[in-house]
Amino acid sequence: MSEIKSRLVNGLFKENPTFVLMLGMCPTLAVTTSAINGLGMGLTTMVVLALSNMIISLLRNIIPDKVRIPAFIVIIASFVTMMELLLEGFLPSLYDALGIYIPLIVVNCIILGRAEAYASKNPVLPSLFDGIGMGLGFSFALTCIGAVRELIGSGKVFGFSVMPSSYMPCAIFVMAPGAFFVLAALTAVQNKIKIAGEKKGKDMSKIGSGCSEDCMNCGEEGCGRRKFYDTDA
Repeated sequence: MSEIKSRLVNGLFKENPTFVLMLGMCPTLAVTTSAINGLGMGLTTMVVLALSNMIISLLRNIIPDKVRIPAFIVIIASFVTMMELLLEGFLPSLYDALGIYIPLIVVNCIILGRAEAYASKNPVLPSLFDGIGMGLGFSFALTCIGAVRELIGSGKVFGFSVMPSSYMPCAIFVMAPGAFFVLAALTAVQNKIKIAGEKKGKDMSKIGSGCSEDCMNCGEEGCGRRKFYDTDA
């Protein structure tokens, strides 16, 4: 149970794919014009991530090392195709809104990264919850960005008007530049929280934007970069 909780917390906060690791920027910036689009993309990615992690973990001792990346991509692409067909059949409006970014989940670096760094080296249950945790973290980030952009850009959140009728929407926030503005602002808030925690003497070392590149002192056992340096040494 502690391992499951650890994987969920890791994906949501310690290694949030968007705010901490800065991964998956293409869908993050492209589809978050509204909160519902961000949530839809996040949950779709979470399902693919969790299921592909589970299957890759099950097959980790069977897949030859030399062809592991092509094998991982085939597994991920299978689940992406299933999700694409389900969305087209049952949620056509969301399918139309997300468009080309649904099939592009196949090459999302978060999914392939977790397959290589964690699922291929760990048992099934932790791998499944690692995928769920990272997917929830991605969903949370995309929903937050989408909600802020939708609120400022149209005065709505999840399609419901929340601003007074006198509010003048700032249309740039539902355009491409708005994604960069909001992501930068939310990352700045994260960094402010980190600095405030450090001033109070709290250990905030696990919260940051991207890899510290300090592989010698890194505690992430499944990190592909660390494995490379260990081998190179």
